[in-house]
Amino acid sequence: MSRNAQALQRRHFANAALLILLAMPLCACGVGGFSLQKAEVDRSILTGDIKTESQTPTDTERFSDEMTIRNAVSSVDVEGMSGALPWANTNTGSRGTITELVEHKEQGTVCRRFTTSRESFDGINLYKGEACLAGQGAWRMMAFQPL
Repeated sequence: MSRNAQALQRRHFANAALLILLAMPLCACGVGGFSLQKAEVDRSILTGDIKTESQTPTDTERFSDEMTIRNAVSSVDVEGMSGALPWANTNTGSRGTITELVEHKEQGTVCRRFTTSRESFDGINLYKGEACLAGQGAWRMMAFQPL
């Protein structure tokens, strides 16, 4: 045999030996077998753990948003308003849109009923509310309930 043929034969032998050495650990894993009956659930790993308290705004956040909404409702010119009135609270990061704003008088007191959305980190919700003129130009939130 020529030297080139011998060198080529040695190279093929070395490649085959390397392939066998790399495949042996994989074969060892398969010899023991894998069974779904032996598999167990790893209960130490928790993912997607969401607390229900985070889905509702805290009283402070809700009060702050109510005051922002009240200020928007009380400061707009209802007659000149067309469409929706956007609002945003930089303290809580919440924002929304006031719609269905209607002004009416109740026992001589000027009130404004409205519907608003509230978009925040805990989700999007709709609310129905009413703000009334309390005296000396101050407005008071009379109702603010989720729909």
